[in-house]
Amino acid sequence: MKLAARVGKVTPSITLAIAAKAKAMKADGIDVCSFSAGEPDFDTPEHIKTAAKQALDSGKTKYGPAAGEPKLREAIARKLKNDNNLDYAAENVIVTNGGKHSLYNLMMVLLDQGDEVIIPAPYWLSYPEMVALAGGVSVIVPTDAESNYKITPEQLRNACTEKTRLFVLNSPSNPTGMVYTPEEISALAEVVVEKNILVVSDEIYEKIIYDDAKHISIGSLGKEIFERTIISSGFAKAYSMTGWRLGYLAGPVEIIKAANSLQGHSTSNVCTFAQYGGIAALENSQECVEKMRLAFAERRKVMYEMLNAIPGLYCPKPEGAFYLFPNISKTGLNSMEFCNALLETQQVATIPGGAFGADDCIRLSYATDLATIETGMSRLEAFVKGII
Repeated sequence: MKLAARVGKVTPSITLAIAAKAKAMKADGIDVCSFSAGEPDFDTPEHIKTAAKQALDSGKTKYGPAAGEPKLREAIARKLKNDNNLDYAAENVIVTNGGKHSLYNLMMVLLDQGDEVIIPAPYWLSYPEMVALAGGVSVIVPTDAESNYKITPEQLRNACTEKTRLFVLNSPSNPTGMVYTPEEISALAEVVVEKNILVVSDEIYEKIIYDDAKHISIGSLGKEIFERTIISSGFAKAYSMTGWRLGYLAGPVEIIKAANSLQGHSTSNVCTFAQYGGIAALENSQECVEKMRLAFAERRKVMYEMLNAIPGLYCPKPEGAFYLFPNISKTGLNSMEFCNALLETQQVATIPGGAFGADDCIRLSYATDLATIETGMSRLEAFVKGII
């Protein structure tokens, strides 16, 4: 059967594949320590679930506006103003089926055939796939541990061409956990304005930061950069709402209107009653977010210390999100070989760094309990000592 050529451009998600394999092994009774999934292990906070239940009971089960429930769009606009100093109105916001869908919508409405998108590596694995589906070209800019896996202004400037349409900025980062400083964000903003390109700031992990790190929205730094900024975010990570599929895109009205038209002919509105859970998440106490962040901070400490005590592995200390991204090059294995062998011999599930554009690294999620982290790190140590 002949399929559309665009499908051949897409690589299946390695993250989902390994997570599925680990779950299958667990279902067979195998004791697996899984560090593969990019989702909190906490339940969704009770007041958010209650709001969705009340919406169900009150009949919020019908079609709604494709761009999202007006009350939720207004709540998101207020959040962006109060938390991020971004002067958006509800008309600047569209609610999407998760943060991933917000980015897919953006690529589809923004890119024409051959338009270039600058993506620093390591990158979240779906960025280049979305660009390819939209007919664009990903310009991958490698970074390394010495720069804390951050693109420099010089690298960004040198990567720009007359075909450059968009720069993808992700801070805090998946997979590295790195957070750009205010000074670094400001320097990148100068290049975006100088080159007259657009920037999409993926801020899905903004609430999960540690130590002295500060999250800065690039669009908050002035009128010129604000006009060139699009924000992608959602509720999955901060509120442990991964299965709710609630995300949003915020930016210039023209882009949001175009995304609304696209969404109107693809998914239509996001699940109506789930959106009322999103309203409750934004408009009530943020104590639940802080409670989860503190738990992640403790888990980060334990995993980071145990991993960096393993001879042959090295990992910069992450400042946000819930991932470690250690270098495994001293083992002599590439990332897929390493992860497959680790899962088969020690029953520890991790994600190959090759999926993120860094084949000499692997990604580990510490969005799991401390007992699993301690056991898994001991198994990882035994595995590495056996091959070095």
